[in-house]
Amino acid sequence: MGLERAARALARVGVLVIAAPLAAAAEGAPSGGAGSMLGPMHTHNVAGLAVLIGLTVFATILSLLHMRERARWMRRERALQDALAGLSGAHDRAEMLLHSERQVLVTWTGRGEPAVEGDAGFAQDLRAAELRAGDLRAADLRGTQNGTRRLLAFGTWLAAQDAHLLDGAVAALRERGTGFRMNLRSLAGRYIEAQGGAVGGRALLRLRETTEERRELIELRGTLDETKSGLAALAGLLDAIPQPIWHRAPDGRLDFANAAYAAAVEAPGREAVLEGGLELLDRAAREQIARRPVGAAARAPAQPLRLSAVVAGARRILDVCETATETGRVGIAVDVSELESVRADLQRQMDANVRTLDQLPTAVAMFDARQRLIFHNAAYQRLWGLDPAFLDAKPLDGEILDRLRAARKLPEQADFRSWKTEVLAAYRAVEATDTPWYLPDGRTLRVLADPNPQGGLTYLYQDVSESMKLASRYDALMKEQAETLEALKEPVAVFAADGRLTVANRAFSVTWRVDPATLAGKPHVDAVIAACRALTPDQGPWAGIRQAITGLSETRSGHSCRLDMSDGTVLDCSAQPLPLGATLLTFIDVTASANVERALTEKNDALERASQLRDTFVHHVSYELRSPLTNIIGFTQLLGDETVGALNERQREYSEHIMRSSAALLVIINDILDLASIDAGSLELQRETIDVRATVEAAARGIEDRLAESHITLDLDVPEGVGSVFADGKRVRQILFNLLSNAVGFSEPGQHVRVEARRQGGALTLAVIDQGRGIPTEVIDRVFDRFESNTLGTKHRGVGLGLSIVRSFVELHGGRVEISSAPGRGTRVSCLFPAEPSPGGGRLPGPPAEAGTTRGHPDGAKPNGRADSGLEAAE
Repeated sequence: MGLERAARALARVGVLVIAAPLAAAAEGAPSGGAGSMLGPMHTHNVAGLAVLIGLTVFATILSLLHMRERARWMRRERALQDALAGLSGAHDRAEMLLHSERQVLVTWTGRGEPAVEGDAGFAQDLRAAELRAGDLRAADLRGTQNGTRRLLAFGTWLAAQDAHLLDGAVAALRERGTGFRMNLRSLAGRYIEAQGGAVGGRALLRLRETTEERRELIELRGTLDETKSGLAALAGLLDAIPQPIWHRAPDGRLDFANAAYAAAVEAPGREAVLEGGLELLDRAAREQIARRPVGAAARAPAQPLRLSAVVAGARRILDVCETATETGRVGIAVDVSELESVRADLQRQMDANVRTLDQLPTAVAMFDARQRLIFHNAAYQRLWGLDPAFLDAKPLDGEILDRLRAARKLPEQADFRSWKTEVLAAYRAVEATDTPWYLPDGRTLRVLADPNPQGGLTYLYQDVSESMKLASRYDALMKEQAETLEALKEPVAVFAADGRLTVANRAFSVTWRVDPATLAGKPHVDAVIAACRALTPDQGPWAGIRQAITGLSETRSGHSCRLDMSDGTVLDCSAQPLPLGATLLTFIDVTASANVERALTEKNDALERASQLRDTFVHHVSYELRSPLTNIIGFTQLLGDETVGALNERQREYSEHIMRSSAALLVIINDILDLASIDAGSLELQRETIDVRATVEAAARGIEDRLAESHITLDLDVPEGVGSVFADGKRVRQILFNLLSNAVGFSEPGQHVRVEARRQGGALTLAVIDQGRGIPTEVIDRVFDRFESNTLGTKHRGVGLGLSIVRSFVELHGGRVEISSAPGRGTRVSCLFPAEPSPGGGRLPGPPAEAGTTRGHPDGAKPNGRADSGLEAAE
């Protein structure tokens, strides 16, 4: 209606829009608005344009209205479709619920025909059975109306009494809305549940088959009877068990106990136990059991608790296991007193066996039937070097083999998998297997795999590397000895305890001219001596040789003698006892050594005479040379002091030259005498506690003249706390004087020479450092050699004894001398004195000297002396 009204309004608007311009055109006077719009347009053109505009506006309005109404009807259609989909889903769910069981729903609305929904098969199946039986009362089941009538004809498929009851209940439901619920039985023996009620002004009847439920109920009753009989049998069985068994209610009260429990608590019967609440375990044991977790986790098999209780008046050890059930807790106590005693004895025996096996050098490992490691001794862990935590985890035999292979400790195999399978096949073997393993590290193992009677395997790993090496070495040694004896040029023979020859080399038969075939026949020692005696003029030594071979003395000892053969050959014979009563007889050709011995004897006599001559020389030099030289020095000093008269300049100059030359000669003679005394071993140190700083200053004063002449500065770097040292003060000053003299001689004017004294761990180090030319590498190795002199382009001269004497004196003190130098960088000579005196007491090893007096350098400064010795070889 709204659409029609809108169309009529649009028609009127269009007519007005068209009529207005036409009327204006007919009058010939255009309206104000139209005139302004159309201008000078022609009249029929104006009319056509008005018609066109009116149609356009009409079509536009009509289209808009159509689109609006169409959208409204589409929304309404979608709402109806959604409602239909919801109803369809609800219908499907109702159908699903209806057909989930074998049931039928019958509804009556007023006095109309009833509506039947569901599966009425239980009534139709009965009807089909009647038709097959030829029942003429059966009606035709074809057609919906006939099927409904047959269903509502309860007497055709229900028992007569049940059909009558159902008819009355349905009538009361339809008339008064009285609900009901009853169980019926069909003629075919099926069980039907009928339920009626009024729902939404309608009478509803529900018929549901319960045949399967009734059958299940009957079966459950049968099962219940069987369970009761089983429980009775179980109670009898529990009473027959000798172990106490009990059951507790959820509140902890005993509600069952078997006969063994009653006997354990000394009760007359089960009823007395339950009435009196007699407990087998004490309170502490029950509290310990109660603290164990309960619930789902406790229903798992629990480890029994080892408890002590009084059973039938005697203290026994019980394994008590109490487990939670749905009705409380059930427990059992097993008497393990005898088992515990046996187990303790077995454990002691096993511990003793383990201690014994741990002491064995043979590695032992035991695996069970599942190939898991159950025991290993300490030698097994040491043999393979496996982690103890890994072994304690009980690994598989294959896992151990894989780890050993990864560590490259097993024999190298081209196909490790096949080799591993062969090794593990010992678990299925009947007898023990014995195989060698050649390890990569060179060891050889004898592996014995012995199957255990209860399953599993026991491995014995015996390291036979040494025995195999010894056997191989023994064979090689025997061959080597045989070849060695044959290759020896010296005659060798071995006699057994019975005096028969067992071994003789080729040299023996050649030397004594005995047929090798005769020696191969193992002749007696008497026959051998008889063959050899013909070649020696002296027959006496052979009796001692025979006695050494065949003698029966309790303490066997070797015998040696010398045999002179007819051809001039000299043989040293030695008979040495061997194990098992054997004797080794050797002959060594000492003809050349005898001649050398005579020559050495003569040479030794000559050396002794030379030694006496050296001692005589030292004595004469000490007295015959040094004494006149001392007189020369003394008289020269008298002349220089002008006590016997005045000297002119030339005489005074000659006197100074004589003084310096005499002092230098005295130094050289003293050095030579010191070295000779050191070589002869007769020089001894006069040790005393000397002040290090005073000793260094005394040595420095002796070199002051040369320092002034050479324009060289001496620095003394001696700390105040350097202390003292136990040494020969005169020799220490002599060491420093020689080092300073050489340092000054090889230094340039203006340079510095420094003396250092340091303590290091109680030891004393005295060092002399100069800034001279330095020592070349090829010269530094020879600086301590005697008479080794090298001026290195300087004016310094000497015989080359200074550093040799320095080293000898330092070594007499038990110390050492170190030198470091490089060309152009100066020289450092360090003397290290130990904190304690040397064990030799300041004497170098050597033969004692019979003559010679040791004279040292003067303690103080030497007048105009030039100790030209030592560092000229060092720099």
